[in-house]
Amino acid sequence: MTAIGQKKSTSTKEDFIKSIDDLFLKIELAYHYQFYKVFGTDEKLKEGKKLWATSLKNRTPDEISNAIEYVILNQSYLPTLTDIMKACEEVKKQDGYPTPEEAYIEARRSYQPRKDFNWSHPIVYFAGKKIGWSYLSEKDSRETFEAFKKVFNSLKRQSKDGIKFKIENNKEKTYTKYFDKKLFEKLRKKYKV
Repeated sequence: MTAIGQKKSTSTKEDFIKSIDDLFLKIELAYHYQFYKVFGTDEKLKEGKKLWATSLKNRTPDEISNAIEYVILNQSYLPTLTDIMKACEEVKKQDGYPTPEEAYIEARRSYQPRKDFNWSHPIVYFAGKKIGWSYLSEKDSRETFEAFKKVFNSLKRQSKDGIKFKIENNKEKTYTKYFDKKLFEKLRKKYKV
């Protein structure tokens, strides 16, 4: 929502469009002859950009840029849309954070005490905590996932901006009694075990 009289920022849309244009430029330069065989006419190029932009709409401009560089370095033939989408996933995995899907599954599979659970990244814990553990456990729906994804991505951006997320462990030291062999022997004799 924007306040009355304010314009909604279009910089992200413009950045996305620029990233698609850059992607096609890099592909053209890296795979010149193959590129013109597939996208040789203005109409094919326009339709190709439209299809690729639609398919990559959930990717950030940085992911797209890093993915095309990854593909150019590792592939000697013209990449398909599927190759770029797979490269985006690879690039996303290399940032040290789980994907929203992986984080959602991890949060749903976690158990009490959650602060002691072996989290892949602390933001998974904080996203689950913000959504609510009982809500995550009871409802497994697209709506629940989308809510989790929104919170997770927000925390991920904050983490990338330098905010540290640390799970405070309030575990008090517990003292355990040592095994009493004499008592054990008495009980064995008493119950004939």
